[in-house]
Amino acid sequence: MTHEEQRLWLIRKLKAGNPGYSRIPVPKDEQGQKDLLRILMNVRMPAPLGREFLEIQDAYLRRENFIRGIVDSKTIPTCESDSRLAIWQGDITRLSVDAITNAANSAMTGCYIPLHNCIDNCIHSAAGLELRQCCADIMRRQGHEEPTGQAKITPGFNLPAKYVLHTVGPIVEYGVLKDEHRRLLRSSYLSCLELAAENSIESIAFCCISTGVFMFPAEEAAKIAVATVREFLDAHPETSIKKVIFNVFSDRDREIYERILM
Repeated sequence: MTHEEQRLWLIRKLKAGNPGYSRIPVPKDEQGQKDLLRILMNVRMPAPLGREFLEIQDAYLRRENFIRGIVDSKTIPTCESDSRLAIWQGDITRLSVDAITNAANSAMTGCYIPLHNCIDNCIHSAAGLELRQCCADIMRRQGHEEPTGQAKITPGFNLPAKYVLHTVGPIVEYGVLKDEHRRLLRSSYLSCLELAAENSIESIAFCCISTGVFMFPAEEAAKIAVATVREFLDAHPETSIKKVIFNVFSDRDREIYERILM
């Protein structure tokens, strides 16, 4: 099966399982097909997946990830001020690293908004539907929503990263930042670091937790992120964690981290 044939096969299977999309025509252009496949993945509720589907999905997504370009975390230079820390600007789903973080919501099963550009949607779209099922299984066993400031670990599935650390950051409503928001954001970073250490993870890439739709001010969030990571590494010199990458997407966020880490 060619790469295009895999894409069309996956679209047909997902359309057949979703009556609301069954009559939507399949675009003839490549990007249109890719968008439709991602939409169908985004809206699919957690449910078991057959072996054939997973084999074709995995082959397709791993090829897609390769086409986007995989970045080896070992090639990312560390900061002159602290050889344990690094900054990297780009798509976190491209990073070949032991673990990446996901800014999740309290339901923890990903973003269901078609083609939404949040990190939660991007990670689930690149990892594949097995990630959503895995998260749903964890939440079913837990029996309640994930508290803010806590984290869970899952495999990375089709991502270059081995693991994903899913954490629920605080929501800053009406732009009013409180000490409780600061405490909870610090807890999100600590929860991820503790899980990473428990699982012998050596390299971890942190996204800018809570600074997107959760509206935490970017500069204050970066200061908390850097301070929390440094405090943890200083307090645990024996930890497995050797490299922490602060992943940024915008030029503004990169400038903020560069200024803090100078």
